[in-house]
Amino acid sequence: MPVDPAIESRAAEAEIEDHDATVTDVTAMDRDREAEIDAAVDTSREAIRRRLDIQEALGPLGESGDAWDRVTAELSAQGEEELNGKIEALKKRLERPYPSLVRIRFEVGGAADDPDDTSFDYVPGQYARISYDDEEPRVYSIASSPNRDYVELCIRRVPGGELTPHLCTETKVGDSLFVRGPYGDELMLQEPSERDLVFIATGTGVAPFKSMINYVFEEGMDQYDGEDRDVWLFLGSSWEDHLPYHEEFRQLDEERGNFHYVPTLSRENYLTDWAGETDYVQYCLLRYLDREATDLDALPEEFADYADKEPTVDVDGDARVDPSKMEVYVCGIGAMCDPIEDVVASLGVGEEFLDVESYG
Repeated sequence: MPVDPAIESRAAEAEIEDHDATVTDVTAMDRDREAEIDAAVDTSREAIRRRLDIQEALGPLGESGDAWDRVTAELSAQGEEELNGKIEALKKRLERPYPSLVRIRFEVGGAADDPDDTSFDYVPGQYARISYDDEEPRVYSIASSPNRDYVELCIRRVPGGELTPHLCTETKVGDSLFVRGPYGDELMLQEPSERDLVFIATGTGVAPFKSMINYVFEEGMDQYDGEDRDVWLFLGSSWEDHLPYHEEFRQLDEERGNFHYVPTLSRENYLTDWAGETDYVQYCLLRYLDREATDLDALPEEFADYADKEPTVDVDGDARVDPSKMEVYVCGIGAMCDPIEDVVASLGVGEEFLDVESYG
């Protein structure tokens, strides 16, 4: 995509430097949901015993592994896929350590080659390499706006990972980190135009977009020639508390009439009365299209089915996405990014207005 010249220039001028840094905040964004899971299982326990004619008692999901493994195997064998899917999903969630999603803020100290240089200049969409204790360094997208006086990372615990378990459970305020960067020129904001901005992400793929979105509003890039540009964020995950910055995006949605936040959750209704979107995020965009500006007949059948559905989220001013006036930024797992490229292409959006970064 044609990158904003000012941002491109700053990225080119920024030198990759080594800095010591001090942690100033560590906050878990997910929560311990064991009690909720136990309550959800309680509502199904007796029905399962009757359906499968099980005589033995079924204890808590996390304490009766073998018994529940037999239950899920039998449910699957009997074609009870919906109930089996619920139990499997709850069991997997219960096994996930807490916390598994944290934000870490730090202040940058002096550069290795100049102790008086405490600046860490970056642009939205860039990332940094982080070292902590003796663990192997890893790179993480920067979630904070360059206008802030701190740097923030969004960390998701990777099962079996080298660094993320330590960052999620051991990092505390006052700890020292080693930071190298900034890196990256692959994911950057376009030069302001009349086009609306559409961000699509899964999980921590939203980190660079949080930096971008905050920067857009701080710098007035949400306007062009005196007119508002709509800024959309479609963010997907399995569970509500696995949506990074969920409450902050909700608040921004309330404060800014031209910011539209559409979260979608595939499993949250196993635990709560989630009334929002549940489709995979790569297809949610289709429900919010401006139908008068979209040739729905040109969509492949598998996409048209989603476009025919009414939106679940009440968008301020009944705003809709006009494919001919959007620039699209995508970041997340490959299983999401690949289909969204097909979706965007089917809407007639040129490659010059699509920026994709995938992982995993």
